[in-house]
Amino acid sequence: MPSTLSRTPRTGQGYVEPRLEVIADALPLHMVLVPGGTFTMGSPENEPEREDREGPQHEVTVPQFVMGRYPVTQAQWRAVAALPKDERDLEADPSKFKGDNHPVERVTWYDAVEFCKRLEQHTDRPYRLPTEAEWEYACRAGTTTPFYFGQTIATDLANYNGNYTYSDGSKGEYREKTTPVDHFGIANVFGISDMHGNVLEWCQDHFHGSYKGAPTDGSAWVTDGDKSLRILRGGSWAFTPRNCRSAFRNDFTPAVRNSLFGFRVVCSAPRILP
Repeated sequence: MPSTLSRTPRTGQGYVEPRLEVIADALPLHMVLVPGGTFTMGSPENEPEREDREGPQHEVTVPQFVMGRYPVTQAQWRAVAALPKDERDLEADPSKFKGDNHPVERVTWYDAVEFCKRLEQHTDRPYRLPTEAEWEYACRAGTTTPFYFGQTIATDLANYNGNYTYSDGSKGEYREKTTPVDHFGIANVFGISDMHGNVLEWCQDHFHGSYKGAPTDGSAWVTDGDKSLRILRGGSWAFTPRNCRSAFRNDFTPAVRNSLFGFRVVCSAPRILP
């Protein structure tokens, strides 16, 4: 493993959602408390392979919240898809790469929002998609490097296209599919896993071409910008490592289904803690 990578013991607290029952041997919905704080959002101009859309860097103060330790899994998706409908139907088994503990994929932004609404109604907790600022804050977990592992990344830490390298990193495995969300057995210091690679994750925000005028309070940016596009974060199993950086931003139309697209849920804190 390159010397610029590190495994840091995770800390934190949270809860397992007691009102969402999944099948035996499937991971429960594990929510992790993310403490509030201020961080620098975006990438510095000297970060290798950065894009202009990742700047300008700006300070954002994020209130505490809880976030799923992993992207929503297929077993969790099926459990919520069986709950009463809010506004739209949900396909019970939409994913291309099957596995109870694999991330659900081939879900639209609208599907992800419907999932959150059904889960909220069932649990009486305010589940929703993360804002883009919350996502990056939770991913960085106090780090300022391109990845929360360090300056580069390796395929024994994350699932991405290992035929490509980043910075002084080495080539690795290209699995050509998703992996179970607990495959690598590691997390950042907030206790959150699988944020680099595996699946892109839908956020609430509309797409904006830069951070000029962006909110500084951690809220979703849904004014101005391109209302026909939504933000996705984190890279995917098929993406190069540059696209898995903490600051990387992708955008797509919210009605598109793709085996690259999944999501994780968040919930406002502190009242939601048991």
